[in-house]
Amino acid sequence: MSTAEPGRPVLTGDCRNFGELLLAAGARFGAREAFVVGAERLSYAAWAGSARSLAALLLERGVRRGQPVAILLPSSADYAIAAAAVLMIGAIATGIDPRLGPRELRAILAKAAPALVITPDEQELPDTGGPIPSLRRSELAAAYRRTDGLVDAAAVARDAPACIVWTSGTTGEPKGAWYDHANLAAAVDTAGVMVAAHDRCLLPLPFAHAGYMAKQWQQVAFGVTYVLTPVPWSAREMLRLMVAERITAAFGVPTQWAKLLELPELATADRSSLRFCGISTAPAPPELIAALTRALGCPMIVRYAMTESPSITGTRFEDPPEVLFRTVGRPQQGIELQITADDGAPVVAGAPGRIRVRGPVVMRGYWNDPLATARALTPDGWLITDDIGRLDEQGNLILLGRASDRYIRGGYNVHPLEVERVLEEHPGVARAAVVGRTTPVIGEIGVAFIVPSDPAAQPAEAELRQWCRERLADYKTPDEFRYVTQLPLTPMLKVDRRTLRVWLA
Repeated sequence: MSTAEPGRPVLTGDCRNFGELLLAAGARFGAREAFVVGAERLSYAAWAGSARSLAALLLERGVRRGQPVAILLPSSADYAIAAAAVLMIGAIATGIDPRLGPRELRAILAKAAPALVITPDEQELPDTGGPIPSLRRSELAAAYRRTDGLVDAAAVARDAPACIVWTSGTTGEPKGAWYDHANLAAAVDTAGVMVAAHDRCLLPLPFAHAGYMAKQWQQVAFGVTYVLTPVPWSAREMLRLMVAERITAAFGVPTQWAKLLELPELATADRSSLRFCGISTAPAPPELIAALTRALGCPMIVRYAMTESPSITGTRFEDPPEVLFRTVGRPQQGIELQITADDGAPVVAGAPGRIRVRGPVVMRGYWNDPLATARALTPDGWLITDDIGRLDEQGNLILLGRASDRYIRGGYNVHPLEVERVLEEHPGVARAAVVGRTTPVIGEIGVAFIVPSDPAAQPAEAELRQWCRERLADYKTPDEFRYVTQLPLTPMLKVDRRTLRVWLA
């Protein structure tokens, strides 16, 4: 097991912004690997150098300080270089998950209004009412090799916007949580046991996720190497990387860890480099955590975070098993929690209520959405989440559910209304309602209740799945379809989701 001391960064200078930090890391760490993506290995020196070169091209393409640049690339060295180059010139990096459907992509581009979109060669951008300049991925390699016009980091202040991370609101409307350079820098102080100097982390999260975008400073300050899990993911390749790359911190969603436990070769694999393993983004069954602790021979950590605050709570190495089984731990360093009624009034100690979060890593607001920002952030800096929980006597947070109807499938938020609208556009569907159903390991799955337009000719499940996959991210496609003659309604003539859940039970 690794003995690296957590919480103490290697780079502690007074860099004003991420661009300056990366240039310092390139000089300090040199050939140390920053990313391992398949056969590709990107050193800190190459990361910083390539970002400087690409930054020069972005300036030539007309990108200016304070303008968003969208990165529509899969998680890769190219993505990391592009995000760093954008920050280096004082622009704003916003990642877009390539798995999103055209409707979601169109909404994000319209709200972000990027000065440029970096896209795969084959990507066609949807019509947003006007042309959007693009930079194809095939143009990046030549940009990295240029030696003329290289730029140093722009003199942007800590309070300048740095990145936008997109999520969905309770109605499915995309919202962009934006962070400034001070937010990114603060992730170093909230890291705690989660990061140690020169960790080698096995990372399953897409780079468009807040777990990467809002923690770029943290990675560089600690000199961390990110080893990306393969796409498509496989348990056998995950185990191979853990051993071959001497992984010290491995992260995964419950589904991935459960698949790993099924491998017979896990028992004889060399796991001595592991410092800890983390479970995140979806509830983990107690039996899964217990089995992983035994099989991997290292502490497990359960953590709780969200797009609007990438650090909130986590368990500690010394926590007894029952704490990991029933809670998501205590607030991370520098994070405050409140449990309140919906109106913000305090609740009795130990009583359930809406979770509120305050700290230096909480988003500054929703990009170009002042109304959503006002609903989510109080004047004194509290983030009003959509989650319901309570604190136990030791201050551990126990999650009880969500105030809205969204569910989490394999770590991804799904909002039923968005899926329902797509289903109801199918000519064979008169009405649709989607609810989440709890399942082992994956957390929740989507179950769609369908009222056919013609009861004698209901659309096939395969047809509806394909219909959704062509219009939405794949994880939003319902896992099960049930055909009904009518949907239960409330007195206000809205779909009665509580009754639907009773039907499922």
